[in-house]
Amino acid sequence: MSPHDHHHALTPSRERATLLTLGAIQFTHILDFMIMMPLGAQLMQVFKISPAQFTHLVASYGFAAAVSGLAGGFFLDRYDRKRSLVVLYAGFGISTLACALAPNHHALLAARIAAGAFGGLAGSLVSAMVGDIVPPYRRGRAMGYVMAAFPIASVVGVPLGLVLAGKFGWHAPFFLLVGCATVIFGLATLALPPIRTAVQNHQPLHQMRQILAKGVHRRAFALSMVLVMAGGTLIPFIAPSYIANVGLDERFQLPMVYIVGGLATVLSTPLVGWLSDHMDRFKLLTLISVLAIVAVLWITRLGHTSLTVASLVMAMFMVAMSGRFSPAMTMVTNAVESRYRGGFMSVNAALQQAASAGASVLAGELVLRAPDGHLSGLPLLGWVSIGFFLLTVLVAAELRAAAPHVAAPQPKPAPIPVDATA
Repeated sequence: MSPHDHHHALTPSRERATLLTLGAIQFTHILDFMIMMPLGAQLMQVFKISPAQFTHLVASYGFAAAVSGLAGGFFLDRYDRKRSLVVLYAGFGISTLACALAPNHHALLAARIAAGAFGGLAGSLVSAMVGDIVPPYRRGRAMGYVMAAFPIASVVGVPLGLVLAGKFGWHAPFFLLVGCATVIFGLATLALPPIRTAVQNHQPLHQMRQILAKGVHRRAFALSMVLVMAGGTLIPFIAPSYIANVGLDERFQLPMVYIVGGLATVLSTPLVGWLSDHMDRFKLLTLISVLAIVAVLWITRLGHTSLTVASLVMAMFMVAMSGRFSPAMTMVTNAVESRYRGGFMSVNAALQQAASAGASVLAGELVLRAPDGHLSGLPLLGWVSIGFFLLTVLVAAELRAAAPHVAAPQPKPAPIPVDATA
Protein backbone atom coordinates (compact mmCIF):
# COMPACT_ATOMS: atom_id res chain seq x y z
CA MET A 1 0.00 0.00 0.00
CA SER A 2 1.23 3.47 -0.82
CA PRO A 3 2.15 5.34 2.33
CA HIS A 4 0.25 8.37 1.07
CA ASP A 5 -2.97 6.52 0.29
CA HIS A 6 -5.96 7.16 2.51
CA HIS A 7 -9.71 7.08 2.11
CA HIS A 8 -12.82 8.68 3.56
CA ALA A 9 -14.51 5.90 5.51
CA LEU A 10 -18.28 5.56 5.13
CA THR A 11 -20.74 3.32 6.88
CA PRO A 12 -21.32 0.03 5.00
CA SER A 13 -24.81 1.05 3.89
CA ARG A 14 -23.65 4.50 2.73
CA GLU A 15 -20.73 2.96 0.88
CA ARG A 16 -23.03 0.52 -0.93
CA ALA A 17 -25.41 3.34 -1.87
CA THR A 18 -22.51 5.43 -3.16
CA LEU A 19 -21.06 2.58 -5.22
CA LEU A 20 -24.52 1.86 -6.65
CA THR A 21 -24.89 5.50 -7.66
CA LEU A 22 -21.41 5.64 -9.15
CA GLY A 23 -22.12 2.44 -11.05
CA ALA A 24 -25.36 3.96 -12.39
CA ILE A 25 -23.49 7.06 -13.58
CA GLN A 26 -20.88 4.84 -15.20
CA PHE A 27 -23.70 2.81 -16.76
CA THR A 28 -25.07 5.81 -18.65
CA HIS A 29 -21.57 7.00 -19.58
CA ILE A 30 -20.71 3.58 -21.05
CA LEU A 31 -24.14 3.20 -22.63
CA ASP A 32 -23.76 6.58 -24.31
CA PHE A 33 -20.59 5.27 -25.95
CA MET A 34 -21.88 1.76 -26.63
CA ILE A 35 -25.21 2.87 -28.03
CA MET A 36 -23.45 4.04 -31.17
CA MET A 37 -22.09 0.56 -31.91
CA PRO A 38 -25.32 -1.34 -32.65
CA LEU A 39 -26.74 1.76 -34.36
CA GLY A 40 -23.86 1.73 -36.84
CA ALA A 41 -25.70 -0.08 -39.62
CA GLN A 42 -28.79 2.15 -39.30
CA LEU A 43 -26.84 5.41 -39.03
CA MET A 44 -24.72 4.57 -42.08
CA GLN A 45 -27.92 3.92 -44.03
CA VAL A 46 -29.97 6.89 -42.76
CA PHE A 47 -27.23 9.50 -43.15
CA LYS A 48 -25.65 7.87 -46.23
CA ILE A 49 -22.22 7.84 -44.56
CA SER A 50 -19.27 5.50 -44.98
CA PRO A 51 -17.78 3.22 -42.29
CA ALA A 52 -14.97 5.78 -41.86
CA GLN A 53 -17.52 8.58 -41.28
CA PHE A 54 -19.34 6.40 -38.78
CA THR A 55 -16.12 5.92 -36.83
CA HIS A 56 -15.78 9.71 -36.77
CA LEU A 57 -19.11 9.84 -34.93
CA VAL A 58 -17.76 7.30 -32.45
CA ALA A 59 -14.34 8.95 -32.17
CA SER A 60 -15.71 12.48 -31.69
CA TYR A 61 -16.97 11.51 -28.23
CA GLY A 62 -13.52 10.25 -27.26
CA PHE A 63 -11.57 13.19 -28.64
CA ALA A 64 -13.85 15.67 -26.86
CA ALA A 65 -13.52 13.73 -23.61
CA ALA A 66 -9.74 13.77 -24.05
CA VAL A 67 -9.56 17.55 -24.43
CA SER A 68 -11.90 18.21 -21.50
CA GLY A 69 -10.07 15.64 -19.39
CA LEU A 70 -6.73 17.33 -19.88
CA ALA A 71 -8.31 20.63 -18.89
CA GLY A 72 -9.91 18.96 -15.87
CA GLY A 73 -6.51 17.80 -14.69
CA PHE A 74 -5.74 21.41 -13.83
CA PHE A 75 -8.80 22.24 -11.73
CA LEU A 76 -10.82 19.17 -10.60
CA ASP A 77 -8.91 18.74 -7.32
CA ARG A 78 -9.87 22.29 -6.41
CA TYR A 79 -13.48 21.24 -5.82
CA ASP A 80 -15.22 18.55 -3.81
CA ARG A 81 -16.03 15.47 -5.88
CA LYS A 82 -19.81 15.51 -5.40
CA ARG A 83 -20.28 19.08 -6.56
CA SER A 84 -18.13 18.57 -9.64
CA LEU A 85 -19.76 15.26 -10.55
CA VAL A 86 -23.34 16.52 -10.23
CA VAL A 87 -22.66 19.59 -12.40
CA LEU A 88 -20.83 17.61 -15.07
CA TYR A 89 -23.51 14.92 -15.14
CA ALA A 90 -26.18 17.57 -15.73
CA GLY A 91 -24.21 18.77 -18.76
CA PHE A 92 -23.94 15.19 -19.96
CA GLY A 93 -27.73 14.74 -19.81
CA ILE A 94 -28.42 17.95 -21.73
CA SER A 95 -25.87 17.01 -24.41
CA THR A 96 -27.44 13.57 -24.80
CA LEU A 97 -30.82 15.25 -25.31
CA ALA A 98 -29.20 17.24 -28.12
CA CYS A 99 -28.09 13.91 -29.66
CA ALA A 100 -31.68 12.67 -29.58
CA LEU A 101 -32.92 15.82 -31.31
CA ALA A 102 -30.15 16.01 -33.93
CA PRO A 103 -31.71 16.48 -37.40
CA ASN A 104 -28.66 15.46 -39.44
CA HIS A 105 -25.18 13.93 -39.33
CA HIS A 106 -23.37 17.21 -38.56
CA ALA A 107 -25.72 18.13 -35.72
CA LEU A 108 -25.28 14.67 -34.24
CA LEU A 109 -21.50 15.05 -34.50
CA ALA A 110 -21.63 18.36 -32.61
CA ALA A 111 -23.85 16.87 -29.91
CA ARG A 112 -21.54 13.88 -29.55
CA ILE A 113 -18.62 16.25 -28.98
CA ALA A 114 -20.52 18.03 -26.18
CA ALA A 115 -21.60 14.74 -24.60
CA GLY A 116 -18.03 13.50 -24.69
CA ALA A 117 -16.71 16.64 -23.01
CA PHE A 118 -19.09 16.31 -20.05
CA GLY A 119 -19.27 12.51 -19.91
CA GLY A 120 -15.52 11.99 -20.00
CA LEU A 121 -14.94 14.25 -17.00
CA ALA A 122 -17.84 12.68 -15.09
CA GLY A 123 -16.45 9.19 -15.76
CA SER A 124 -13.03 10.17 -14.42
CA LEU A 125 -14.60 11.41 -11.18
CA VAL A 126 -16.39 8.07 -10.74
CA SER A 127 -13.05 6.25 -10.60
CA ALA A 128 -11.60 8.93 -8.33
CA MET A 129 -14.47 8.59 -5.85
CA VAL A 130 -14.02 4.82 -5.65
CA GLY A 131 -10.44 5.49 -4.54
CA ASP A 132 -11.68 8.15 -2.11
CA ILE A 133 -14.12 5.98 -0.19
CA VAL A 134 -12.84 2.37 -0.45
CA PRO A 135 -9.64 1.13 1.27
CA PRO A 136 -7.04 -0.57 -0.93
CA TYR A 137 -7.69 -4.09 0.37
CA ARG A 138 -11.29 -3.92 -0.95
CA ARG A 139 -10.72 -1.62 -3.92
CA GLY A 140 -10.55 -4.35 -6.55
CA ARG A 141 -14.01 -5.66 -5.66
CA ALA A 142 -15.43 -2.13 -5.51
CA MET A 143 -13.93 -1.34 -8.91
CA GLY A 144 -15.48 -4.56 -10.18
CA TYR A 145 -18.92 -3.44 -8.99
CA VAL A 146 -18.57 -0.13 -10.80
CA MET A 147 -17.18 -1.83 -13.90
CA ALA A 148 -20.27 -4.09 -13.88
CA ALA A 149 -21.90 -1.12 -15.61
CA PHE A 150 -20.40 -2.48 -18.83
CA PRO A 151 -22.27 -5.81 -18.91
CA ILE A 152 -25.45 -4.24 -17.52
CA ALA A 153 -25.36 -1.72 -20.35
CA SER A 154 -25.04 -4.66 -22.73
CA VAL A 155 -27.83 -6.73 -21.16
CA VAL A 156 -30.35 -3.90 -20.75
CA GLY A 157 -29.32 -0.91 -22.79
CA VAL A 158 -27.93 -2.19 -26.06
CA PRO A 159 -30.68 -4.73 -26.90
CA LEU A 160 -33.39 -2.30 -25.78
CA GLY A 161 -31.72 0.41 -27.85
CA LEU A 162 -31.75 -1.87 -30.88
CA VAL A 163 -35.44 -2.67 -30.40
CA LEU A 164 -36.33 1.01 -29.96
CA ALA A 165 -34.26 2.00 -32.99
CA GLY A 166 -35.88 -0.69 -35.08
CA LYS A 167 -39.39 0.38 -34.09
CA PHE A 168 -39.13 4.15 -33.62
CA GLY A 169 -35.87 5.15 -35.35
CA TRP A 170 -32.34 5.87 -34.18
CA HIS A 171 -33.42 8.88 -32.08
CA ALA A 172 -35.30 6.69 -29.60
CA PRO A 173 -32.31 5.11 -27.78
CA PHE A 174 -30.96 8.56 -26.98
CA PHE A 175 -34.32 9.61 -25.51
CA LEU A 176 -34.15 6.46 -23.36
CA LEU A 177 -30.69 7.47 -22.18
CA VAL A 178 -31.91 10.97 -21.32
CA GLY A 179 -34.66 9.45 -19.18
CA CYS A 180 -32.14 7.26 -17.34
CA ALA A 181 -29.78 10.21 -16.82
CA THR A 182 -32.59 12.33 -15.36
CA VAL A 183 -33.44 9.70 -12.74
CA ILE A 184 -29.77 9.04 -11.90
CA PHE A 185 -29.09 12.78 -11.59
CA GLY A 186 -31.70 12.98 -8.84
CA LEU A 187 -30.24 9.87 -7.17
CA ALA A 188 -26.72 11.33 -7.29
CA THR A 189 -27.87 14.58 -5.71
CA LEU A 190 -29.31 12.67 -2.75
CA ALA A 191 -27.01 9.66 -2.36
CA LEU A 192 -23.45 10.83 -3.04
CA PRO A 193 -21.60 11.71 0.17
CA PRO A 194 -20.41 15.32 0.58
CA ILE A 195 -16.85 14.26 1.43
CA ARG A 196 -14.23 16.99 1.59
CA THR A 197 -11.75 16.24 -1.18
CA ALA A 198 -10.93 19.77 -2.28
CA VAL A 199 -7.19 20.49 -2.04
CA GLN A 200 -6.45 23.62 -0.05
CA ASN A 201 -4.23 26.27 -1.69
CA HIS A 202 -4.60 24.43 -4.97
CA GLN A 203 -2.01 25.46 -7.55
CA PRO A 204 -3.10 24.14 -10.98
CA LEU A 205 0.23 24.35 -12.80
CA HIS A 206 2.18 22.85 -9.89
CA GLN A 207 -0.44 20.11 -9.56
CA MET A 208 -0.17 19.19 -13.24
CA ARG A 209 3.62 19.16 -13.12
CA GLN A 210 3.50 16.78 -10.16
CA ILE A 211 1.02 14.52 -11.92
CA LEU A 212 3.05 14.31 -15.12
CA ALA A 213 6.51 14.24 -13.53
CA LYS A 214 6.17 10.97 -11.62
CA GLY A 215 7.35 7.91 -13.50
CA VAL A 216 4.76 5.69 -11.82
CA HIS A 217 2.00 7.99 -13.06
CA ARG A 218 3.31 7.89 -16.62
CA ARG A 219 3.40 4.09 -16.55
CA ALA A 220 -0.17 4.03 -15.24
CA PHE A 221 -1.26 6.37 -18.04
CA ALA A 222 0.39 4.11 -20.61
CA LEU A 223 -1.39 1.08 -19.17
CA SER A 224 -4.76 2.81 -19.39
CA MET A 225 -4.19 3.79 -23.01
CA VAL A 226 -3.19 0.39 -24.36
CA LEU A 227 -5.92 -1.23 -22.24
CA VAL A 228 -8.68 0.61 -24.11
CA MET A 229 -7.01 0.48 -27.52
CA ALA A 230 -7.12 -3.32 -27.51
CA GLY A 231 -10.91 -3.23 -27.47
CA GLY A 232 -11.37 0.13 -29.18
CA THR A 233 -10.07 -1.20 -32.47
CA LEU A 234 -12.69 -3.96 -32.61
CA ILE A 235 -15.78 -2.99 -30.64
CA PRO A 236 -17.20 -0.41 -33.15
CA PHE A 237 -17.48 -3.10 -35.82
CA ILE A 238 -18.65 -6.12 -33.81
CA ALA A 239 -22.36 -5.36 -34.25
CA PRO A 240 -22.08 -4.36 -37.94
CA SER A 241 -20.01 -7.49 -38.67
CA TYR A 242 -22.54 -9.72 -36.92
CA ILE A 243 -25.15 -8.36 -39.34
CA ALA A 244 -23.06 -8.19 -42.53
CA ASN A 245 -20.69 -11.15 -42.10
CA VAL A 246 -22.41 -13.53 -39.69
CA GLY A 247 -25.87 -12.92 -41.11
CA LEU A 248 -27.79 -12.19 -37.93
CA ASP A 249 -31.13 -10.43 -37.91
CA GLU A 250 -30.88 -6.89 -36.49
CA ARG A 251 -34.25 -6.94 -34.74
CA PHE A 252 -34.06 -10.17 -32.73
CA GLN A 253 -30.83 -12.13 -33.14
CA LEU A 254 -28.35 -9.26 -32.61
CA PRO A 255 -30.02 -8.14 -29.34
CA MET A 256 -30.05 -11.79 -28.26
CA VAL A 257 -26.27 -12.23 -28.62
CA TYR A 258 -25.74 -9.02 -26.64
CA ILE A 259 -28.05 -10.31 -23.91
CA VAL A 260 -26.19 -13.64 -23.70
CA GLY A 261 -22.79 -11.92 -23.68
CA GLY A 262 -23.92 -9.39 -21.12
CA LEU A 263 -25.37 -12.00 -18.79
CA ALA A 264 -22.12 -13.95 -18.93
CA THR A 265 -20.25 -10.78 -18.02
CA VAL A 266 -22.63 -9.99 -15.16
CA LEU A 267 -21.70 -13.35 -13.67
CA SER A 268 -17.95 -13.04 -14.32
CA THR A 269 -17.42 -9.42 -13.21
CA PRO A 270 -17.92 -9.93 -9.43
CA LEU A 271 -15.66 -12.98 -9.56
CA VAL A 272 -12.91 -11.03 -11.32
CA GLY A 273 -13.32 -8.21 -8.80
CA TRP A 274 -12.94 -10.66 -5.90
CA LEU A 275 -9.86 -12.21 -7.53
CA SER A 276 -8.38 -8.71 -7.94
CA ASP A 277 -8.33 -8.39 -4.15
CA HIS A 278 -6.96 -11.89 -3.48
CA MET A 279 -4.24 -12.52 -6.08
CA ASP A 280 -1.55 -10.61 -7.93
CA ARG A 281 -3.41 -8.27 -10.28
CA PHE A 282 -0.74 -8.46 -12.96
CA LYS A 283 -1.04 -12.25 -13.12
CA LEU A 284 -4.83 -11.99 -13.29
CA LEU A 285 -4.60 -9.42 -16.09
CA THR A 286 -2.24 -11.70 -18.02
CA LEU A 287 -4.55 -14.71 -17.73
CA ILE A 288 -7.59 -12.75 -18.89
CA SER A 289 -5.57 -11.24 -21.77
CA VAL A 290 -4.79 -14.77 -23.03
CA LEU A 291 -8.52 -15.52 -23.04
CA ALA A 292 -9.14 -12.23 -24.86
CA ILE A 293 -6.63 -13.11 -27.60
CA VAL A 294 -8.41 -16.42 -28.24
CA ALA A 295 -11.77 -14.61 -28.38
CA VAL A 296 -10.45 -12.03 -30.85
CA LEU A 297 -8.99 -14.68 -33.16
CA TRP A 298 -12.37 -16.40 -33.18
CA ILE A 299 -14.73 -13.45 -33.52
CA THR A 300 -12.81 -11.72 -36.33
CA ARG A 301 -12.97 -14.88 -38.47
CA LEU A 302 -16.58 -15.75 -37.78
CA GLY A 303 -18.68 -16.37 -40.88
CA HIS A 304 -22.28 -17.43 -41.28
CA THR A 305 -23.13 -19.52 -38.25
CA SER A 306 -25.92 -20.38 -35.85
CA LEU A 307 -27.30 -18.02 -33.24
CA THR A 308 -25.98 -20.36 -30.51
CA VAL A 309 -22.38 -20.25 -31.74
CA ALA A 310 -22.55 -16.50 -32.35
CA SER A 311 -23.84 -15.98 -28.79
CA LEU A 312 -21.11 -18.14 -27.23
CA VAL A 313 -18.40 -16.27 -29.13
CA MET A 314 -19.88 -12.92 -28.06
CA ALA A 315 -20.02 -14.10 -24.43
CA MET A 316 -16.37 -15.13 -24.49
CA PHE A 317 -15.40 -11.84 -26.13
CA MET A 318 -17.31 -9.66 -23.65
CA VAL A 319 -16.15 -11.58 -20.57
CA ALA A 320 -12.52 -11.26 -21.64
CA MET A 321 -12.77 -7.61 -22.70
CA SER A 322 -14.53 -6.40 -19.56
CA GLY A 323 -12.60 -8.70 -17.20
CA ARG A 324 -9.29 -6.95 -17.93
CA PHE A 325 -10.55 -3.65 -16.51
CA SER A 326 -10.94 -4.61 -12.86
CA PRO A 327 -7.30 -5.64 -12.22
CA ALA A 328 -5.86 -3.05 -14.59
CA MET A 329 -7.85 -0.07 -13.33
CA THR A 330 -7.26 -1.07 -9.71
CA MET A 331 -3.53 -0.99 -10.47
CA VAL A 332 -3.94 2.44 -12.05
CA THR A 333 -5.99 3.83 -9.14
CA ASN A 334 -3.48 2.50 -6.60
CA ALA A 335 -0.61 4.20 -8.44
CA VAL A 336 -1.62 7.73 -7.38
CA GLU A 337 -1.60 9.50 -4.02
CA SER A 338 -5.02 10.64 -2.83
CA ARG A 339 -4.11 14.35 -3.03
CA TYR A 340 -3.56 14.05 -6.80
CA ARG A 341 -6.38 11.59 -7.50
CA GLY A 342 -8.95 13.91 -9.08
CA GLY A 343 -6.53 15.54 -11.51
CA PHE A 344 -4.74 12.27 -12.19
CA MET A 345 -7.95 10.39 -13.03
CA SER A 346 -9.08 13.27 -15.24
CA VAL A 347 -5.85 13.15 -17.24
CA ASN A 348 -6.06 9.37 -17.25
CA ALA A 349 -9.61 9.46 -18.63
CA ALA A 350 -8.51 12.00 -21.25
CA LEU A 351 -5.73 9.74 -22.45
CA GLN A 352 -8.06 6.73 -22.45
CA GLN A 353 -10.65 8.56 -24.51
CA ALA A 354 -8.04 9.83 -26.95
CA ALA A 355 -6.61 6.33 -27.29
CA SER A 356 -10.08 4.84 -27.81
CA ALA A 357 -10.94 7.47 -30.40
CA GLY A 358 -7.65 6.92 -32.20
CA ALA A 359 -8.29 3.19 -32.20
CA SER A 360 -11.74 3.76 -33.73
CA VAL A 361 -10.29 5.92 -36.49
CA LEU A 362 -7.62 3.28 -37.17
CA ALA A 363 -10.33 0.63 -37.38
CA GLY A 364 -12.28 2.75 -39.84
CA GLU A 365 -9.27 2.87 -42.15
CA LEU A 366 -8.73 -0.90 -42.07
CA VAL A 367 -12.34 -2.07 -42.45
CA LEU A 368 -14.06 -1.67 -45.82
CA ARG A 369 -17.56 -2.49 -47.00
CA ALA A 370 -17.62 -4.68 -50.13
CA PRO A 371 -20.29 -4.18 -52.83
CA ASP A 372 -22.24 -7.15 -51.45
CA GLY A 373 -22.31 -5.51 -47.98
CA HIS A 374 -19.62 -7.79 -46.49
CA LEU A 375 -17.14 -6.09 -44.13
CA SER A 376 -13.54 -6.93 -45.02
CA GLY A 377 -10.35 -6.35 -43.03
CA LEU A 378 -11.54 -7.81 -39.71
CA PRO A 379 -8.80 -10.49 -39.43
CA LEU A 380 -6.12 -7.82 -39.89
CA LEU A 381 -7.90 -5.66 -37.31
CA GLY A 382 -7.83 -8.66 -34.96
CA TRP A 383 -4.04 -8.87 -35.18
CA VAL A 384 -3.79 -5.15 -34.40
CA SER A 385 -5.99 -5.71 -31.33
CA ILE A 386 -3.83 -8.64 -30.21
CA GLY A 387 -0.76 -6.42 -30.46
CA PHE A 388 -2.38 -4.03 -27.99
CA PHE A 389 -3.23 -6.94 -25.66
CA LEU A 390 0.44 -7.88 -25.56
CA LEU A 391 1.44 -4.26 -24.97
CA THR A 392 -1.03 -4.10 -22.08
CA VAL A 393 0.70 -7.00 -20.35
CA LEU A 394 4.17 -5.53 -20.95
CA VAL A 395 3.24 -2.08 -19.66
CA ALA A 396 1.49 -3.60 -16.62
CA ALA A 397 4.69 -5.50 -15.87
CA GLU A 398 6.62 -2.21 -15.99
CA LEU A 399 4.14 -0.56 -13.63
CA ARG A 400 4.33 -3.44 -11.15
CA ALA A 401 8.15 -3.35 -11.25
CA ALA A 402 8.15 0.39 -10.49
CA ALA A 403 5.45 0.19 -7.78
CA PRO A 404 4.87 -3.38 -6.50
CA HIS A 405 2.05 -2.27 -4.18
CA VAL A 406 -0.28 -1.52 -7.13
CA ALA A 407 -0.56 -5.20 -8.07
CA ALA A 408 -0.12 -6.98 -4.72
CA PRO A 409 -3.30 -7.84 -2.77
CA GLN A 410 -3.53 -5.78 0.40
CA PRO A 411 -4.16 -7.54 3.74
CA LYS A 412 -7.22 -6.53 5.68
CA PRO A 413 -6.19 -4.31 8.60
CA ALA A 414 -6.23 -6.07 11.97
CA PRO A 415 -9.03 -4.90 14.26
CA ILE A 416 -7.99 -2.46 16.96
CA PRO A 417 -7.87 -4.38 20.28
CA VAL A 418 -10.26 -3.24 22.96
CA ASP A 419 -8.70 -2.46 26.31
CA ALA A 420 -10.69 -4.58 28.78
CA THR A 421 -9.53 -2.46 31.70
CA ALA A 422 -10.83 0.73 30.17
